[in-house]
Amino acid sequence: MSRVARRILPYLSAHWPRLAWALVLALFISACELLKPWPLKIVIDSVLGGQPLPWDWARGWSSSAVLLAACLAIVALHAVVGALHVLSNYTTIEVGQRMVNDLRSDLYAHLHRLSLAFHGRARVGDLLYRVTADTLALQSLTMNCLFPAVTAAMLLVGMSGVMVRLDPALTLLALAVCPALFVVIARLDGRVARAAGKLREGESEVYAVVQRAMSAMRVIQAFTREDDEHRRFMTASHRSLADGLRLYTLQTFYGGIVNVVIALGTAAVVWVGARHVLDGSLSVGSLVVFVSYLAALYSPINSMFQTWGLAQSSTVGVQRVLDLLDVEREIADGRRDFPAAGARGEVAWEGAAFEYTRGHPVLRDVSLRVEPGQTVAVVGATGAGKSTLLSLLPRFYDATGGRILVDGVDVREYRLASLRRQIAMVLQPPLVLPFSVRDNIAFGRPDAGLDEVVTAARLARIHDTIVALPDGYDTVVGEQGVTLSEGEKQRITIARALVRDAPILILDEPTSALDAETEALILQGLERLAAGRTTFVIAHRLSTVRKADLIVVLRDGRIVEHGTFRTLVERPGVFQGLCRIAGGLRAEDGVAIP
Repeated sequence: MSRVARRILPYLSAHWPRLAWALVLALFISACELLKPWPLKIVIDSVLGGQPLPWDWARGWSSSAVLLAACLAIVALHAVVGALHVLSNYTTIEVGQRMVNDLRSDLYAHLHRLSLAFHGRARVGDLLYRVTADTLALQSLTMNCLFPAVTAAMLLVGMSGVMVRLDPALTLLALAVCPALFVVIARLDGRVARAAGKLREGESEVYAVVQRAMSAMRVIQAFTREDDEHRRFMTASHRSLADGLRLYTLQTFYGGIVNVVIALGTAAVVWVGARHVLDGSLSVGSLVVFVSYLAALYSPINSMFQTWGLAQSSTVGVQRVLDLLDVEREIADGRRDFPAAGARGEVAWEGAAFEYTRGHPVLRDVSLRVEPGQTVAVVGATGAGKSTLLSLLPRFYDATGGRILVDGVDVREYRLASLRRQIAMVLQPPLVLPFSVRDNIAFGRPDAGLDEVVTAARLARIHDTIVALPDGYDTVVGEQGVTLSEGEKQRITIARALVRDAPILILDEPTSALDAETEALILQGLERLAAGRTTFVIAHRLSTVRKADLIVVLRDGRIVEHGTFRTLVERPGVFQGLCRIAGGLRAEDGVAIP
């Protein structure tokens, strides 16, 4: 808990004016709580017992006037305390919410900075739970733990001072329950923390199961696995609820023991206090005030110890967030920026190697130099390392050996944002966000005007489809683009890359989901787009690679062939074998495969 306290201190100190105001309110509440029993003491001692009032200016008052004043004071004190509590709760809730918002901001930004390798290992449902639910534990820690504990501590100090003046022996007797309460904490603390951790892990698993099922709904329904997925969900739900019941039982048991210990202290004080009244060393009114203070004294003590139990549960949630914030970035940011004019487009791989899992290389000693403005096609069988090779360029991953250069500079020296702004990409599978069509196309350049969006859509051969939609370019597509066909989604992602207007273009199977006629039209648009840009195309179709300036053939993570289309297709080798399998040579190619 001390480690968590140190980590959340900056989030707390960032809102110190509101925090200071909350502490002032807590001080006023404590002062009013200290005054609450005194009107009752005046009624018992002065109205019913006939003792003179302690103030000279009020000694001429009649009993009725004193009684009325005491009753009005009781009402006024409770009204003031109620108003102060409303204001205090509003302030503490606001501080807690602002802290949660700051923590969520840091966590969400941190997740975006982590590598694709991390996101490939992490469960989306677990990350979702940490961002949305675990961060709320910080508000619980401040609103339900920190501020109540501070208020209780102020009240405890004030009441202890007043009670010592009334009867020191009774005060010491009343406070004697504290060591027993510390023993309770020591025995149950670890169990509560472990149960809270298990509950949050169980709830995170429920999130993960639901997220996986919702993302794969088409597959689940296609293979009639609804019942299996329902059983998987119910198993996770039952386990999570059982963990919650165990935590609730522990916390209730914890609170019950605390109440029993406090009841023992109350009984001891009442016994001794009554004997002091009988021997004349304490007035009845003083005993009533003392017992009232005792109940109020035990209330903050109970609150502090109960708060400790609640803090354990909240601390586990905050710790899960801090653990995620402590994940180091595998892709370190550089310090170099590209000039305002952008990259020239010279790209080179020098002895590049990469492995997702240690000991299982995906790329081996790849060396390739591409001049500005060249169009390079990367071909090879599935699993040859084509997408991985080009993923090293925008630093989705960092090479585990060798280096990648852009304009003669190692990409690791560039700032990630500056590097990625030089690259436009059409990725697989085509990803469409649940925004308007216009926002999807302009996603890489939000400042793009409608005319630029329309121009890109025309080049991608999607304009006519868009204008036929109910709201044209303002039509909002469904989650994951379910209202669009695969070909339409692919053309939108092509338009998105066109709008980006970057000096380096990466096309990963840009026409895989298109018919031959549409493919031919789009290739004409891409050919115009590639002019003056360094373009990389991953493709299996011969039509996509035919006009490339350079074709690079990958096999088992190595470059085994490279050259022009005509050179490679005439030479016996891997590319010729791919062409034989794919077919599709045209008469104008002027070659024939033996």
